[in-house]
Amino acid sequence: MAIESKAYQPEIVEKRWYDQWNQSGSFKGNPEAGEKDSYSIVIPPPNVTGMLTMGHVLNNTIQDVLVRNARQQGMNTMWLPGTDHAGIATQTRVEKELRKEGKTRHDLGREKFLDLAVKWRDKHGGIILKQLQSLGASCEWERTVHTLDDDYSHAVLKAFVDLFDRGYLYRGKRMVNWCPVSLTALSDEEVIMKPQKGILYKMKYRIAEDPGAFIEISTTRPETIMGDTAVAVHPDDPRYQKWIGKHAVRPFPEAKIPIIADSAVEKDFGTGALKVTPAHDKLDFEIGERNYLEVIDVFNPDGTLNELAGEPFVGLERFEARKVAANKLEELGLLIEKEDYDNNVGFSERADVPIEPRLSEQWFLKYPKVEEAKKAVRDGMIKFYPERWEKTYLHWLENIQDWCVSRQLWWGHRIPVWYRKGEDRSLPENWHVSLEGPEDPENWDQDEDVLDTWASSWLWPFATMGWPNGDEEKRQGLHTFYPTSALVTGPDIIFFWVARMIMAGLEFMGPEKKELTDDEIRERIPFHHVYFTGIIRDKQGRKMSKSLGNSPDPLDLIAKYGADGLRFSILNVAPIGQDIRFSEENVEQGRNFCNKIWNACRFRQMSGEFEDNTSLQSILSRITPGDLDDVDKAMLSRTLQTIAEVKEAVDTYQFTVITHKLYAFFWTDFCDWYVEASKTKLKDETTKATCLAVQDFVIRQFLMMLHPVCPFITEELWHLMGYGSENSFIHDVQVITAKEVQEALERLGVDKLESAEQSIQALRESITSVRALKAEFNLSSNKSVRFLLQENKDFSELISEQSDNLKNLSGIGTLDIVSDTPENMPVTVTPVGSFYLDLRGAIDVDKERARIEKEVQKLQGIIKGIEGKLNNEGFVANAPASVVEGAKKQLEENQGKLGQLNAMLSKLE
Repeated sequence: MAIESKAYQPEIVEKRWYDQWNQSGSFKGNPEAGEKDSYSIVIPPPNVTGMLTMGHVLNNTIQDVLVRNARQQGMNTMWLPGTDHAGIATQTRVEKELRKEGKTRHDLGREKFLDLAVKWRDKHGGIILKQLQSLGASCEWERTVHTLDDDYSHAVLKAFVDLFDRGYLYRGKRMVNWCPVSLTALSDEEVIMKPQKGILYKMKYRIAEDPGAFIEISTTRPETIMGDTAVAVHPDDPRYQKWIGKHAVRPFPEAKIPIIADSAVEKDFGTGALKVTPAHDKLDFEIGERNYLEVIDVFNPDGTLNELAGEPFVGLERFEARKVAANKLEELGLLIEKEDYDNNVGFSERADVPIEPRLSEQWFLKYPKVEEAKKAVRDGMIKFYPERWEKTYLHWLENIQDWCVSRQLWWGHRIPVWYRKGEDRSLPENWHVSLEGPEDPENWDQDEDVLDTWASSWLWPFATMGWPNGDEEKRQGLHTFYPTSALVTGPDIIFFWVARMIMAGLEFMGPEKKELTDDEIRERIPFHHVYFTGIIRDKQGRKMSKSLGNSPDPLDLIAKYGADGLRFSILNVAPIGQDIRFSEENVEQGRNFCNKIWNACRFRQMSGEFEDNTSLQSILSRITPGDLDDVDKAMLSRTLQTIAEVKEAVDTYQFTVITHKLYAFFWTDFCDWYVEASKTKLKDETTKATCLAVQDFVIRQFLMMLHPVCPFITEELWHLMGYGSENSFIHDVQVITAKEVQEALERLGVDKLESAEQSIQALRESITSVRALKAEFNLSSNKSVRFLLQENKDFSELISEQSDNLKNLSGIGTLDIVSDTPENMPVTVTPVGSFYLDLRGAIDVDKERARIEKEVQKLQGIIKGIEGKLNNEGFVANAPASVVEGAKKQLEENQGKLGQLNAMLSKLE
């Protein structure tokens, strides 16, 4: 086999290798191996009908890096894929299709609607898993789980029944977050607070017992006036003492309502008097319960007003009703004033509309094992990367609220509760809670609601592996792969999912116990490490979204640049704990790196026949220690260092460090330096064999390090370079540590690697400085210039041995060693000595001086103009801060350039 094409062709390579990996069972873990040396990850399940996004690319590339790295360590590895049924999202999509036909789900009935939803899911679902395969995700696809699979559904319902039996679940009429678009209750975590520009309405209600007297009230929601059943004041507020116990007159529908005292009222907010609407505000509901107030719900589920609101409000949308109510107050002479008001409003995460506080019969969960969940993270049994998210997690657990787990949907896990027909559903004696249902179903009605989607996915780490009673193979996997090794997710679902999974694992992964010991916590936690990714933004810092048109299609990027190019680039700009600035140019860089690797391997192929490359030992055996010079040894040393650095980066989840280290190592250390420095040795038959062996060694170890990041090109080159046999893959070869490689080299008699690297590093720095000095005088391409070197005696031997490399790589025509300091020559001081540039004959000094003086004059004019701006008080005071800062930066940069030009003039003198 030969490397023939001049550029890497991912469209030819990727599908071929992915099919071979998959068909050979390369991604399968062994569930019977026990937990020793096992590594497992469960994929955060994407929506079953979702499509691949850049967020998925980042998250799943990181997971794949971890899993492929574990395989290379020889671990029994399992990466379990799956999809989420996405209750609200899927039902919304199906209902949208129905509306096109002029129908609703109620027209079909529950059974036919669910049949339609299943067909829609099967038609549109699972695409994202195929897309992940295009990315190179090495999941064990045979284990794919969907949250509505029979076994998984059984687990979800079993958990509900167990929690009910253990006293964690209760049903009650409570104030919930209601989405008027999705028509369902939401948990607190599904409500996103957003700053909004609103209006604070100051109005007055008549005092019924005191004609001509009024009590002033402030509100942001006049559309709820019709549901007012009291006016509340603080019991210690002297302004209203005389009116406590009397009545205010609600203006519409007109009615007398009591004026009550309650300490929950803030004396300093607004007027200090609060209109109490128990059906439409959480605080009002609590005040109403304490004071036995009537509850009047004036809203329909969809946010329109109902008959209880009275005319002219019936049927109006809530925000339209707000305007009508304000106008009516003004007509009645009861509106005092309106003022702009900034406040935070809760929005439905899914529908992106303001939620409504709404009284509703719902099922609530008192979270289990909260203290143990705190302890697991606080004591380091579960480690967060970055660590700062621990504070966020612990703060939420300290202030945790009961979880509303019921949803007014049909698509999902129907709550396993039945109510006795014709009886009061609020009484527990009329409930039946079980997996099987009542023996006399004709006398019972099952709860219409389904469970919150998160109430199924919080069981994901163990329900996917057969808990509580799946098939034998799955349960064996639970023993082998649970707790899982790592979770990769976004910090936006640290409450929705991460914290809940931890509590679920602690509650269910062992016998029922009220409290757990430290050892029991360690056994039950769902994962050991949690890595939180950043948010992907565009170059301007905006979050990527379809509406902004700044979110590229990952499949288009893969088609254009290859999966490896995309994978490398996304990790290369994703430092731990920070948001990611992404652009297509990043992917181009990844593609270019792949081409660089490809062509470096082509050059190696053209440099000489491949010998036995089938093992590390066979390559090392071709190295003759006596033929190694400091350049070779330095390259070997850099390879060992990079192996250690990449391992450290993987172990600490520093993915950007991995790509940066590998890029610098291969492009700069190997290609730009070693390959160039080796060209003279490749022409010498006495050193060629050892030089090629060193190249084969470096490329082999580099491909192994790069493989988890760029699996396709590394697999292709692994075979083309003769490292792998026909029936094996790169991940079949276990990675060995830098220490083990060093010991193998020492056994061959290869030593003094570090001192050689230090010497060569000094030489490389010197070459860089010489190039920079030449560039100052526009001599970069002139290879015939003369330099004088006043050498550092510590490097005399190195300079003698590497004289050819020094001259060739610096572009020096003649190099003379001198003992006296030359006069009137530009100089650069380097680790190996001082290099003096002899300009005589190299340039026309007068012409170069004239050119620089012209540049100096131009820069002085630019600097004068900028200084004039910055000295203008009007400009500094009125221009945007970014413009002023830009001017200051521009001044600083131009002053720096001016200094450089003046220094060059001095050198010319």
